[in-house]
Amino acid sequence: MTDTSTPSSRATSHPSHSPVHHPLAGLAIGFIGVLIFGATLPATRIALDGFSPAFITFGRAVVAAMVAGIVLLALGKRFPRRDAMRLLAAGVLLVYGFPGFSSVAMQTVPAAHGGVVLGVLPLMTAAFAALFGGERPGPAFWAWSIAGATLVVVFSLSGADIEPGLGDIWLGCAALSASCGYVISGKLARTRPGWEVISWALVITSPLSLAGAIFCWDSGVLEPGGAALAAFAYLALGSMYAGFVFWNWGMAIGGIAKVGQVQLLQSFVTIGLSALLLGETVTPVTIGFALAVAFVVWCGRKAKVG
Repeated sequence: MTDTSTPSSRATSHPSHSPVHHPLAGLAIGFIGVLIFGATLPATRIALDGFSPAFITFGRAVVAAMVAGIVLLALGKRFPRRDAMRLLAAGVLLVYGFPGFSSVAMQTVPAAHGGVVLGVLPLMTAAFAALFGGERPGPAFWAWSIAGATLVVVFSLSGADIEPGLGDIWLGCAALSASCGYVISGKLARTRPGWEVISWALVITSPLSLAGAIFCWDSGVLEPGGAALAAFAYLALGSMYAGFVFWNWGMAIGGIAKVGQVQLLQSFVTIGLSALLLGETVTPVTIGFALAVAFVVWCGRKAKVG
């Protein structure tokens, strides 16, 4: 039997979202996401004055899922059954993995320290992008990525600002969860808008988020003040939702590994906000490591990624 359908009918029967590749635009849009993410660790430390790490993890996901659900309903989006499992995987890693591990870490390490340690994210993101994201970073890209990761590891283990401890291990777990989740959501953002990817990930995981928040309520809400409530709201609406809208969008049009390098600059945002909001002392050594990492990002941006 021959196919009698017209090209136009075949095209409309399988709608897709295929963003045009714009490296510079992807970097700029991704950087907006980095600015939003940069306040996550300082906001988490503030929120810990009124909430437990477990409630922060589940509670902010509930708030973000409510907003995401309203947006999806208002725009009449249909449930993406074909991508449900990948959206669930991205949700588990980004909705629970990174927030949970980083919240525990922020109990024992300064936010500025955490910001530098999480500079290892671009290397991890590039590795996962090469493993199952369909990208092929070249030797120069890997060299600069490894250089940046080495700087972060040396900083973490040197005791330049604090003694190495369990907090760095939790931060490493947070980076592992985030980088894997970034690649999954970034790949999904090639077929549908980035805001829709994080929205469905939040909605799909919302039953677990709600159950966790209810279970943690009695021991997780510790008479929060205004600052803790504001920080919690930021974590829910900014870090958990708005940041991913820009981040997924940027990765979709600029490339996962390439845009992932921009996140090395997140250290500066976190360090600055840690000093401004938390009064943390930022040592010259910390600034020096952050500057070195920024130089690596500048060089890595020019490296070829297939």
